[in-house]
This record gives sequence, structure tokens and C-alpha cells, in this order.
Amino acid sequence: MQVLPSKIIFNQEMPFLSNSLFFKRLPIALAIIIGIYGCNSNTSSEQTAEQAPVALVKSADFNADSALQFVQKQVDFGPRVPNTAQHRACGDYLAATLKKYGWQVIEQPFTTTTYDGTKLNARNIIGSFNPQAAKRILLASHWDSRPFSDQDSLVKNKPVLAANDGASGVGVLLEIARVLSKEATKPDIGVDIIFFDAEDWGSSGSEDTGMEHGGFCLGSQHWAANKHNPNYTAYFGVLLDMVGAKGATFFKEGYSVQLANDTVRQIWATASRLGYSNYFIDETGAAITDDHVPVNKVAHIPMIDIIHTRQNNMSKTFFDQWHTAHDTMENIDPKTLKAVGQTLVQVLYQEAKDQPL
Repeated sequence: MQVLPSKIIFNQEMPFLSNSLFFKRLPIALAIIIGIYGCNSNTSSEQTAEQAPVALVKSADFNADSALQFVQKQVDFGPRVPNTAQHRACGDYLAATLKKYGWQVIEQPFTTTTYDGTKLNARNIIGSFNPQAAKRILLASHWDSRPFSDQDSLVKNKPVLAANDGASGVGVLLEIARVLSKEATKPDIGVDIIFFDAEDWGSSGSEDTGMEHGGFCLGSQHWAANKHNPNYTAYFGVLLDMVGAKGATFFKEGYSVQLANDTVRQIWATASRLGYSNYFIDETGAAITDDHVPVNKVAHIPMIDIIHTRQNNMSKTFFDQWHTAHDTMENIDPKTLKAVGQTLVQVLYQEAKDQPL
């Protein structure tokens, strides 16, 4: 993913900024200009406060220990770098696990080329719960891992194990799939899970690669332009990225606020009412080019990004082990998985209670 490291509030009239701005390192002058804009902006806490409280319906319990096991299982395969045996084996496991829980599974193989000219054999994995339901919610995470540890000072050529940057989001979604498969707690709503492939092979610098999004988000770009069902749409979508670290903070990601603010407000308000406001911070944070951007721009589905970021920290926008050889299981906290997973389960049950569209 790429980042515009700034505190920015987008209004509905503000267009997407040029792709050239979304590299990990920005010229200092540009960063200062953007920072000034952010300082003159207000947070969205007033908007959240305007929402009338809605009684929380009883929802199923999200099991953090089970989610942690799903994260561990992926890491046990090793780095899930496209074109490797570990990647193929993990993909088979993800598809088989969704099928085991009774989800309808479609695999979307595709061939793509990275910014550095590497040809990848990749696949998006789509699971559908209650496929006949008209009202659908889309949940997603990328499942591949980065082929090099470019943010590591010692072993830059080592592939990333990606316990947090990849496996954590997938682990949460697999646990949600397990929870929804239980007959006694099955909500009357359609849910689709997409595991996007080839997200994390983008450029590590600020050079112009000539590619959309700097070479990141290849799987979501492919799906957005070639949906598994040409007529597919969803009421809204939620992307999970880096949702397992100890003490994670999820600021309201900038593009999510711009493009799907109602969903942002709903999810952050739900998290707060569940007691997770120490994770879901009621402030707008950096604008991140992630898999939700092509889903919004190309597939025209309002999707938000729940992603671990730090506020006003130009040197470390993400968690400490991001894109290093130290993105390992020892840094994954079941409490963080629980906060994210239980919030999403609650949102799904709330949506099932509402009248269908």
C-alpha cells in the first residue's frame, strides 16, 4: 500500500489527488503544505456525535484465539510470495477453509506484471455466504506477502513473513466465516469475502513506476475491472489491513472518509459502543492507497479501510515491523484481533436486522 502521510479531512467535492502523490516518501515541501491543510481541518468526531444511538442487537461471539490460530496457520506456510510453493499451498488452504464452513467459493486466477517486470501467476479467492441474499456486505484483505524487506536495515532482500501485513486481516475474516457458518447464529444477510492477491509487490521508493498506485494493489485492480459476477454490487465494503499488532490504532483513513463516510461513522461508533475506542480512534488520519481504492474508483462499491496507522508521524506511518523481517507472530495480539473482529460481526448483525434494500 502507499501512503500520503498527513492528517487530512476530505470533503465530498474534493477529487482524488494525483497518483504521483501517493508514494511512501514525499518531498519535504509537499509534506509541509499537506500538513498545513490538515492542521486547519476538523476531525469527524462531531459527525459521529450527531448520529442517534441505535440499540445493539445480540450478535455472535468472535473468538480471538481461533482467529489467532488462523493467522498462525498462514505464517506456518512461510512467506506467501506469488510464484512460490508456499503461496500456492496457502491459497489452497484459504479456499478449502471457506468451503469447509459452507461458503460458496470462486477462485479468480490472473496473470499480472509487477513494476519491476516480474510476471506473476496470482489468484483472488472469493467466498460467498448466503449467496441468494439481495443485501450484501463485502469484506476483504490481501493474502500475499511482500517479496523483500525493504524497510529492514539489515536484510532488505528477505521476503516478509507478514504475520500482520497480510495474515492478520485474513485471519479475522476466516474467523468471521466460521462464526457465520454456525446455524444458530446465522444472520439473514449476504456476505462476501475476497482475499486479494498480489497487493504488496509495489515500488518501495518515490520514483514514478508508470503504474497505477505505484505497482501495489494488483489483485484488487484486477477484480474491480473483472468482478467474479459482472453484476455484483454490495451495500458497502470493509478492507482489513494490518489489524493484529499490539496496541494498534485505527484512525479514520482519508479516502474512506471521502468516499464512504457513512460506513466509517457506523463502524467507529459501533466499536466505541463495544468498548474499543482505544483501537478505533475518532480522528481522520492519513490517506492510504490500498485495495479499497480500486474497489471504490473502478467497481463503484463504497469500501472503507481499517488499517493500522500512526498520526502525524512522518517516519513511521505504520507499525514498527512493517515491511521488515520482524513482521512475525510474536507481535500479534489476540486483543486487537478481537476488537476488529467483534466490531465487524456486530455490524453484520445490525445490518441483518435492518430492512433489506
